[in-house]
Amino acid sequence: MPAPLPAAVAEVSETKSTARRRLEGVSGEPELPRGCTNHKLRQLTRRIAQHYDAELGKSGLKTTQYSLLTHVVKLGPIRPVDLAVHMKMDASTLTRNLRLLVDAGWLSVGPGPDARSRCVSVTDTGLRKRAQAQRHWRVAQESLNRKLGVEQVLALHALIDDSLTRLSPAPAYPSPSGDPSHD
Repeated sequence: MPAPLPAAVAEVSETKSTARRRLEGVSGEPELPRGCTNHKLRQLTRRIAQHYDAELGKSGLKTTQYSLLTHVVKLGPIRPVDLAVHMKMDASTLTRNLRLLVDAGWLSVGPGPDARSRCVSVTDTGLRKRAQAQRHWRVAQESLNRKLGVEQVLALHALIDDSLTRLSPAPAYPSPSGDPSHD
């Protein structure tokens, strides 16, 4: 069972409860959501990406590049397969995105812990680029917080985290402890 949502979503939950009562038909059954959730999420994602890209573009990076660079700074040196898992992206997409940052000199790919693996690391130039971009990211984040309201952003983060947990695929193998919560 997913953990309870933080207090920041209490107002959103109350709004959903009010909306549910309003949408109940004569039979008392709640009305199902209308429209395509995927379409609505893609609309929101595009709008938010445009918001961040407009500001991060001033540093010469796209949002996806900044995110990848930031993950390598925080987690690196790291094997590409592990980086893909942390970023919740498939390996082929990661490889394409890594190539751009390696070609720019911001990341390097070198030998890993064994002869068959590779590790991704940030370069000194990459650290400077990330520091420059981080200032623009902060401007974009603070602007979004003002436009949506901090409580709404916190609620959105909680809803996204909860949804990701609920939609995560079940493990393909049993947990060694027998308890999936300990994985």
